[in-house]
Amino acid sequence: MRKYLFRIILSLAALGLLLGTAGATPEQDAKEAFEQGVAALTQGNPTLAVEKFTAALKIDPKLLEAYVNRGIAEMSLSLWADAVGDFDQALELNQKSPEALYNRGLAYSRQGVFDKALADYTQAAKFAPKDWQIFYNRGNTYLDMKKAKEALKDYNLALKLHPQAPEILHNRSLAYLALEKPEPALADADKVIQLKADYARAYYSRAQALEKLGHKYEALAAYRHFLNTGDPDADASLLQKTLERIKALEASK
Repeated sequence: MRKYLFRIILSLAALGLLLGTAGATPEQDAKEAFEQGVAALTQGNPTLAVEKFTAALKIDPKLLEAYVNRGIAEMSLSLWADAVGDFDQALELNQKSPEALYNRGLAYSRQGVFDKALADYTQAAKFAPKDWQIFYNRGNTYLDMKKAKEALKDYNLALKLHPQAPEILHNRSLAYLALEKPEPALADADKVIQLKADYARAYYSRAQALEKLGHKYEALAAYRHFLNTGDPDADASLLQKTLERIKALEASK
């Protein structure tokens, strides 16, 4: 199961950085190219964004924000090595840049380089201790590493900073399921559905928790709901597992 909500987190990270730095360089040409890159990235055109940020960096090779945001655009294009290289460049300019550390952590996470991702998230948290996304994504990395206890701690930290966030609650429910704690897993899944009724994967988590608790017919209803609402592409593997669980439960006495 993919747990990163990668595109949403990137959009939030990009907007938070970009809106605060659009006038970072005094050279008008570099500023213009940078702002065009910002516009392209926020409008969903990462290829054009890379082009514009590259143009800005040719004029001002010390423009940290352009390296970070070009890296974000490259991640949108799955150019992981290029993205890491840009975040490295940004960190050469400022070792304490939480944006560069956080986004490099994302790039490492997506490549499965979990030890480096954890190191970057932990370092980023030192410089931005109130950024919930850092703890949320470090929790995701721990969960991918099958370290559910550590993931749970980070999700709790993230929720203190950003209460009632559906994505954090959902992934915390996954941590509880991994720890064989179906009651709190069910509670979190239900909270997600209350907050965002169309959060399809919460119904899958709800079904898993109900099944573990022995509530066969409620689990079947949740599985069927997910079968009807899950994304055929993004949720393909989960939808297949859902079909298997429905058949197994229907066949059980």
